Amino acid sequence: MSQHTITNQNYIAGVWTTAHSEQTFEVLNPANQGVIAHVPDSDASDASAAVDAACQAFLTWRFVPARKRAQYLKAWHALILANLDTLAGLISLEQGKPLAEAKGEISYAASYVEWFAEQAPRIEGDLIESPVVGRKMMAIKEPVGVTAVITPWNFPAAMITRKIAPALAAGCTVVAKPAEDTPLTSLALVKLAEVAGIPSGVINIVCSSRNNTPAMVNNWLQDSRVRKISFTGSTPVGKHLAQASAATLKKLSLELGGNAPFIVFEDADLDAAVSGLMAAKFRNGGQTCVCPNRVYVQAKVYDEFAAKLVEKVRALKVGPASELDSEIGPMINERAVDKILSHIDDAVQKGARVLVGGNRVRISDGPNYIAPTVLGNVSKNAVLCQEETFGPVAPLFCFDNEQEVIEQANDTPFGLAAYFYSENVSRIWRLASALETGIVGINEGAIAADSAPFGGVKESGYGREGSKYGLDDYLHIKYLCQGNLS
Repeated sequence: MSQHTITNQNYIAGVWTTAHSEQTFEVLNPANQGVIAHVPDSDASDASAAVDAACQAFLTWRFVPARKRAQYLKAWHALILANLDTLAGLISLEQGKPLAEAKGEISYAASYVEWFAEQAPRIEGDLIESPVVGRKMMAIKEPVGVTAVITPWNFPAAMITRKIAPALAAGCTVVAKPAEDTPLTSLALVKLAEVAGIPSGVINIVCSSRNNTPAMVNNWLQDSRVRKISFTGSTPVGKHLAQASAATLKKLSLELGGNAPFIVFEDADLDAAVSGLMAAKFRNGGQTCVCPNRVYVQAKVYDEFAAKLVEKVRALKVGPASELDSEIGPMINERAVDKILSHIDDAVQKGARVLVGGNRVRISDGPNYIAPTVLGNVSKNAVLCQEETFGPVAPLFCFDNEQEVIEQANDTPFGLAAYFYSENVSRIWRLASALETGIVGINEGAIAADSAPFGGVKESGYGREGSKYGLDDYLHIKYLCQGNLS
């Protein structure tokens, strides 16, 4: 893959092509909104063509032996790693992730391809003891069928591999729509899948603008041939997908919004807690669904923790994503910057104090930068208590006792991730049980792994990605009963 070549077409039935309408939309540099490329602005007809191709490919792909499917995935994995620098450069260019961090995302994305390649030959059923003589009973697992994959802009490599790799491992075929803000990384990954020899029609990817996305996705929702949807994004969109897919009873994996608490108890290792918060909160400039949105610190250690955190945050370098020493790049667009600043202003108006940051940063390559921020003494009535800020803002709340902070942590409709730091073993198990989330980081801020189940509860969705459970989400169970054997 050439560093100067940008793949900017749809991929349907093994052919790189324009949209049926010939319309395109712009992909913009997040730092300055300059045009990077034009990609197809697909509509319902393109979505339908992608399903046609996936249905045709499914007839044969589902019967390809699991080890052969694994070999295709391993070839794709090797190509991703071989093109790590180029892919990381694309992420930095279109999403604004600092280059060093973007390289980490490519390695992370590749890990899912490798993990599911290794899991494909391990799809196993069960023999069931028959209650009568002369009968054999068993349960087998089969691919659900054509799967629609809809990915977010904040992890354009990891999110598409975390969905496509298990689908292919299970024997499903895919129609995919990358986020309109960051389609180029996804298209480049699919190009490498083509080079890896994955047969035509097994992966199909179509781009669309924000205006055309509803019509395109609704085509998949209404098409009974699409048997599963895997979506990462906002809770309102996830609810729409669940409602609209009910008519054809599709299988759904929904990884939706979060409002993660990060709790620091007085018996915690404060230096470890600060390091864990830095890793969890400021990765990708705070633009992650599992980053802490509310930081609760027990009163006895509040001032000490705040001072240590401010020192670390003040040292973060804000700069162009292309520079290796940058730690905070631009936000995804001006709308994101406006939302972050409005959350800071609202918190200050309700009594919070800016301990560091709190302002827009002027960088030579564009205006969409926010200084990493710590807010002290934040009110529970602040907007950022109930809405994801999705930016580099750490709001601190003071609490007195364990029961109080459990109630505050769970006082949200969301339930994706939670974190807490404590050296008390009894408390660790009480908190792990009491927190209403699908993921809990215990004395750890970096929680993602290819072998771990990723997903939420409550209005953060259902289904799991990664791990053996993530593979099960692309399979259904068929019961076989053979009689008259005696």
